[in-house]
Amino acid sequence: MDIAGLLDYAGPLIYASLAIAALYGLFCVVLLVLRVQQKRFTKEEAAIEFMESVRERMDARDWDGAAAVCDQPQYWAKAVPQLAMTAIAERDRPLPELRRHLEDKFERNVMVDLEYRQSWIGTIVKSAPMLGLLGTVSGMIAAFAKIGGGSSKPADLAGDISTALYTTALGLAVAIPMTLLGSWVRVRIGRMADGVSEHVAEFLDDLQAARQA
Repeated sequence: MDIAGLLDYAGPLIYASLAIAALYGLFCVVLLVLRVQQKRFTKEEAAIEFMESVRERMDARDWDGAAAVCDQPQYWAKAVPQLAMTAIAERDRPLPELRRHLEDKFERNVMVDLEYRQSWIGTIVKSAPMLGLLGTVSGMIAAFAKIGGGSSKPADLAGDISTALYTTALGLAVAIPMTLLGSWVRVRIGRMADGVSEHVAEFLDDLQAARQA
């Protein structure tokens, strides 16, 4: 099969690649949103209720009771309760060391996975226009090959030229929404991380006060 014959398959392959990229990008967005929703308190009232419940037990030096609150089913997947349970278990550590340990644990267990998924969205944003450009180039090569072969009928060239235009448009149609969705997800991740940092800092202050009581 010559190059011209291979180029006849380029359009469908690029269309399929763009469709797969778009679907996987949407999958990553949905997964990230669900993951962020899972790790954060959906309502501030729920966070306040949790913090007050744990603080009450720590003030009474009921460490097992405080850990039991963190281990309740509704808190199993939340970042703050799980970090709080780790802090309670390792409460004898110096506060600066404990703070660094919790930061490292949050980074390893939560943020690394989110950043990995987010990097795939960035890859799709960058690769979709490139796939569209590849379709443009292959379509134009095929069109000029037919002209060079003696065919100048519009009907013979229309398919190749339409492939060149459609793939570029589809590449941009995938990349632009993914850029917006990626930015939206990044904002949600940032808000989640800020909320976790704020609540963990408050919890460590409560823990320090309970240890010194």
